[in-house]
Amino acid sequence: MDVTRIIAIRHGETAWNVDTRIQGQLDIPLNDQGLWQARRVGAALASESLHAIYASDLTRAWQTAGQISEHTGLSVTPHTGLRERGFGTFEGRTFAEIETELPDQAYKWRTRDPEFAPEGGESLLSFRQRVVSTAAELAERHAGEQIVLVAHGGVMDVLYRAATGQELQAPRTWALGNAAINRLLWTPQGFTLVGWSDTQHLQDESLDESTP
Repeated sequence: MDVTRIIAIRHGETAWNVDTRIQGQLDIPLNDQGLWQARRVGAALASESLHAIYASDLTRAWQTAGQISEHTGLSVTPHTGLRERGFGTFEGRTFAEIETELPDQAYKWRTRDPEFAPEGGESLLSFRQRVVSTAAELAERHAGEQIVLVAHGGVMDVLYRAATGQELQAPRTWALGNAAINRLLWTPQGFTLVGWSDTQHLQDESLDESTP
């Protein structure tokens, strides 16, 4: 049976990542560090055999995917199913502000209540359904090939859980680094994990465009 190889990339850093401010589906661009990370991940994937690049249409993911496109020559296809979880009234607030201003909701969020949705946002259950179905749909188009999915921290978390059998409420013990390279396989039976949170390209000086 042909498998689809997936390279899943979280977008580069934004100012709101630094401030621990919830972005959700607000459209926040990369900061200078994030643009550098995007260039690095693009260079790291330049020699990969890739057949398609899909990305969330939010600017931070789109900018990151654009650098992969620059280095590989493949165009980027937007897909709203790869957007970050909708956090409704949480969006624009810092973690500390949510704890102070909305303590009851903060508790449900912190304990990963799968049915809890911030006002105007998505529950973990509905978010998981969206992400898993989107990733499976895109993978199914490319049986026997390798594709890139550029998305968000929450999307990476869902994919990791899907590939390892972790429950939604299980405490997170894995990294969700900006511009890290994560590798999975997909078959009609589901996802499996190949490698996670590879950040060598963010330390490798040979990928620096200023290096001869």
